[in-house]
Amino acid sequence: MSGPPGDVGYARRVGLFAGTMLVVGGIIGSGIFLNPAVVAQRAGSAGRIVAVWVGGGAVALAGAFIFGELGARRPSAGGGYVYLREAYGPLPAFLYGWTLLLVMATGAIAAVATTFASYLAALVGLGPAAVQPLALGAIVVLSLINVVGVAPGAATVSGFTVLKLAALAGLVGLGLLLPVPAAPPAPALRDVGAPVVALAAALAPVLFAYGGWQQTNFVAAELVDAERNLPRALLLGVAIVVAVYLGANLVYLRVLGAPGLAASPAPAADVMERLLGPAGRTAIALGIAASTFGFLDLVILVSPRVYQAMAADGSFLPALAQLHPRFRTPVRAIVLQWLWAALLTLTGTYGDMLDYVVFGDWIFFGLIASTLVVLRRRDGAEAGFGVPGWPVTLGLFLAAAVYVVGGAVAANPGNALKGFVLILAGVPAYLWQRGRVLRVRGEPRPPH
Repeated sequence: MSGPPGDVGYARRVGLFAGTMLVVGGIIGSGIFLNPAVVAQRAGSAGRIVAVWVGGGAVALAGAFIFGELGARRPSAGGGYVYLREAYGPLPAFLYGWTLLLVMATGAIAAVATTFASYLAALVGLGPAAVQPLALGAIVVLSLINVVGVAPGAATVSGFTVLKLAALAGLVGLGLLLPVPAAPPAPALRDVGAPVVALAAALAPVLFAYGGWQQTNFVAAELVDAERNLPRALLLGVAIVVAVYLGANLVYLRVLGAPGLAASPAPAADVMERLLGPAGRTAIALGIAASTFGFLDLVILVSPRVYQAMAADGSFLPALAQLHPRFRTPVRAIVLQWLWAALLTLTGTYGDMLDYVVFGDWIFFGLIASTLVVLRRRDGAEAGFGVPGWPVTLGLFLAAAVYVVGGAVAANPGNALKGFVLILAGVPAYLWQRGRVLRVRGEPRPPH
């Protein structure tokens, strides 16, 4: 089991409510406010739109069950990194952490910080020139909050998650209760072919929208009674998100119709403007700003626990293994993440890099889920929490992972190749660091 060296360990200060808010906050960003139009375009009818969001919710719940049992079996800092290391060895685990630091976490930080700053600048009347400084400022502020303790960081996530849920509850409540003003008819939906093909095409963006629940496993070592509360937080959090996503899409369909939803670049704003006028659009913009700020805090909070676990294992920069003696947080890992995310923000390279490796999330989702087979064989089937419907539940989730990865490769082979190159670039980095550690320890290097 990896852990911080010395006597300084993580503090268990995150309860069930905060853990549940971490799950919700890690899934809901800006996508549900902006992107259901893509799903509508691919699904081609109201019934299919609802069906694909229900199907995506089922996959997300399957993932929550799987990661709940993994967390109950290994309630350690680092989450998926720890499960991969124990099931498949240090190299696959390192490649996961490497990709997280290089692109997946830091690129998401840069992208979401820029989205937050864009909305904030528009709300307060600042021009485009203010977006980058505001984005960098948000990264700095949230990194500092997370330096001084997991409790302040989790409390910030909880507060902004409650705000985003309030914004979505307002959207759903108003959208279901208020009369819908008449509007010009939208262009008819294009023919998307056979229902099976349409549903398959629409599923990929839905699964990406539901992704993110696994990040709470990174802070398992800081959850109170993690063996019980981590599975509960995952299931409660994902169930809340499924209900919110279905409610939002029902409102989009009621107010805009399926053709109008497919034609809308910002369905939440269009719905609120139809119902309440310009004030409605401003209100939902505030909700999106709160949602993206909370998501940003969540990623900044949880990801450094992976880098710290890698360093504690000797697979990464040794200095990152240390926890602050007073705050009991991985301060150096937080600072490294802050600097790299800031560089990506300044250079604007995060967009292309995320496009290259966005499917990597689901490669690692599938690999991490499969570690449960190995851990069950090694530890025994009994645990404090078990996946219901085993092994069908695992099969459903792995099939979804294969579908997303295969679809991403088929849709853009060039980007997929670049993504694989970025991931595999971690191999020489791993070999160099492991060789360096062995030299320091005076141990013989293993044969190739």
